[in-house]
Amino acid sequence: MKDAAFIEIPAGWFWMGSEGHYAWESPRHRVFVDRFLISPTTVTRREYASFIEDTGHPLPEDWLEPQFSDPDQPAVGVNWFDAIAYCEWMSRKTRIPCRLPTEAEWERACRGGVDDAQYAWGNDPPESFEYFRRKWSGPRRVGEWRPNGFGILNMGENVHEWCLDWYAPDYYAASPPENPAGPENGTRRVSRGGSWRHQVKGSRAAHRSSLPPEFRYTDYGFRVVTGAEARRSSDSPVTR
Repeated sequence: MKDAAFIEIPAGWFWMGSEGHYAWESPRHRVFVDRFLISPTTVTRREYASFIEDTGHPLPEDWLEPQFSDPDQPAVGVNWFDAIAYCEWMSRKTRIPCRLPTEAEWERACRGGVDDAQYAWGNDPPESFEYFRRKWSGPRRVGEWRPNGFGILNMGENVHEWCLDWYAPDYYAASPPENPAGPENGTRRVSRGGSWRHQVKGSRAAHRSSLPPEFRYTDYGFRVVTGAEARRSSDSPVTR
């Protein structure tokens, strides 16, 4: 893998979070993140299959079900530990340090350089688009929805995406202004973005969700980042 396989997100400040929605999205606050590179799509089934073949890693939840079998669909049914294992495998294979995005990096990338937009694509709600009104029996193939301002695909819709950080609903009140990496510990990991399974399939850029890291759901996937120093939340050994 080379840098060309990633999209560069320049270092900079942005407004993270929101006011007037859920308490765990506030306070809205200014955050600086270093330059990093992010995969334009979530990891696909085709890519994850190479990881399984190379390592013998256990199959994701419902891997053999037809509705999740398209090679260009996101790899789903993976828990946080599976995603970490994939990033570690990719790091060894490419000799490029790879990991999950921090929550701050994910939101910075999702916003596409437009701080005030509600969604990755702007302010129009997802139900106003025919794409989101279709019946979805599983995740769409990656890249079927238009890119955001950074050229990143499917941010905020299709599948929930694991992030590196532990989750705390009140973290924003204590978050450092530069390169926040989440609480020191917790019981749930941050996830971001919308889901094919939900009635409203697109999620606001500021919306936060979380899940215990051992859970595997078929509307959970992940994408990979590189090009920045490893963040604190990944320093501990990957153990269950």
